Amino acid sequence: MTDTVYLAAVRESYDTVAADYAASVKAPAELDPLSRAMLAAFAELVQTTVGGSVADVGCGPGKVTAHLTELGLSAFGVDVSPKMIELAREAYPDLRFAVGSMTALEIGDHDLGGILAYYSTHHTPPELLPVVFAEFHRTLAPGGHLMLVCRVGKDEHLRRTIAYGDRSAPFESYRLPADRISELLDQAGLVVTARLVQALDEGVKGTIASFMVRKPE
Repeated sequence: MTDTVYLAAVRESYDTVAADYAASVKAPAELDPLSRAMLAAFAELVQTTVGGSVADVGCGPGKVTAHLTELGLSAFGVDVSPKMIELAREAYPDLRFAVGSMTALEIGDHDLGGILAYYSTHHTPPELLPVVFAEFHRTLAPGGHLMLVCRVGKDEHLRRTIAYGDRSAPFESYRLPADRISELLDQAGLVVTARLVQALDEGVKGTIASFMVRKPE
């Protein structure tokens, strides 16, 4: 699958469900203690080392972007869905949001102190993840930090015919083993410094993994 094909499908689906998604997605204050702690640790790592701007890629309606600014970061959001960006701008008019793709970020080389990819890479076909991780490497400053959070599994390709109550917004997603994701990050020249694997909430099947990653100086 080419990046053009999958990005068009993701854009259309999220544009369709944007309002329902924004209403249903948890605010950072409602997350579990470990997830909140990981976000706080990421913010501290960026602030106490390289500093600089932080891109929240796949920012959706901007709730986590706003949380990063509350943690003291100079954060802005990027999302492939124009409707999501519209909602983010309405909710947080003082913050910066832009339509864009993580496969080709409109950000200069070495410009970022940090990147947050919070449940935003799982729609990317596995063969295109090296492109995404190469973009993360390109845009991060030496010593910069990436926090990547995603659901993991056993090379699963999942198809949903209903998303956020809408039958017209199908989604395809992928779950890779955590070890495979670590390998791909390493191949992109990024170093995994910590990895947290958690079971999801009771009654929800699956596992999530949070990766703390650093670009070597």
